[in-house]
Amino acid sequence: MTDASAPGPSPEVVAALRRICLALPEVVERQFGGHTAPAFRVRDKLFCTLREDGTALTCKAGPGEQALLVAADPGRFFVPPYVGHKGWVGVRLDRPVDWDEIAELAEESYRLIAPRALVARLDAGAPPD
Repeated sequence: MTDASAPGPSPEVVAALRRICLALPEVVERQFGGHTAPAFRVRDKLFCTLREDGTALTCKAGPGEQALLVAADPGRFFVPPYVGHKGWVGVRLDRPVDWDEIAELAEESYRLIAPRALVARLDAGAPPD
């Protein structure tokens, strides 16, 4: 259940995240469960989700990367609840954001989740659908 009085993600954060994620092949935006914040999927598998209040992004990280990111900058990266034990990493968005870094993290998450044929399309420079 969400708190109706809690602020949601800012339009700027949502727009930037949409620009990044929807540029990848076959990505769709569809909310997750009872949440209202944007979530991005490839072939119905989540690869990036925005926290309901818009203060953080969660995405899949490669083996060992979650630990490296959190150790390097625990003020910006964290182990998210529920999916952290599966290698996902949280990125705080309630402080200055490096959108190039967010794009890299989102693309890596996509590559870990998407079928190989779609990753090959991405590598070949195919436009999104």
